[in-house]
Amino acid sequence: MHDSLAPLASPLLSALPGIKHAFFTRKGGVSAGIYASLNAGRGSKDEAADVAENRRRAAAWFGAEPTSLLTCYQIHSPTVLIAERAWGDERPEGDGVVTATRGLVCGALAADCAPILLADPEARVVAAAHAGWRGALGGVAENTVEAMVSAGATRENIVAAVGACIGPQSYEVGEEFLREFTAKDASFERFFTPGAAADKRMFDLPAFVLSRLDAAGVTNREWIGHDTCAEEDLFFSNRRAFKRGEGDYGRLLSAIALV
Repeated sequence: MHDSLAPLASPLLSALPGIKHAFFTRKGGVSAGIYASLNAGRGSKDEAADVAENRRRAAAWFGAEPTSLLTCYQIHSPTVLIAERAWGDERPEGDGVVTATRGLVCGALAADCAPILLADPEARVVAAAHAGWRGALGGVAENTVEAMVSAGATRENIVAAVGACIGPQSYEVGEEFLREFTAKDASFERFFTPGAAADKRMFDLPAFVLSRLDAAGVTNREWIGHDTCAEEDLFFSNRRAFKRGEGDYGRLLSAIALV
């Protein structure tokens, strides 16, 4: 007997008509071991049949076929794709998916990186994006908004929610990481606080992603909270797996669709 699907939700997105979204946790799937249980990552070393069943369950939650659940081969890039049809087994490279087509489910995979779900309920355009630090710094949030606008959305009408990700109390980085950010914009130093050692810093990924959405003209936005690294019962975590020497980790799915 498996746990039932128990997705988290954004209050902002939940208030929108004609939009359905889910920040799925690790609960409700069939995978075992370190992948228990709702691992949606086809790029993991999990059993392919288990991942397929997990993705089928997530798609069914939206009333969709598995072939209509659109997730990219994510490369920590600012690349965003506009989808007008089901991809089937295709995994095009990129880190954002936008659609104005009912029946397609835009998805993002993560295991500490920040998933972003966005919607313009008036223009009926939705999107999902994967924002690790590199993609966030490279502009994936801004590019996702731009792609939504090209599909008919209006910046002022876009609502965005950042899902569970590694929190500011768990994300320790080195000084070279800080330098990469401040080299792009000195004001980015505000997203770093002192770490346990003199050469360490703590990075606030969700706050940084929210700031990038704001820079793109999305003022109606929120982080739903939850630290993936700290909350093992609910979330997969790349950093937690690395610290334990586990070799691999499951991927969480965040998804949104027009209904």
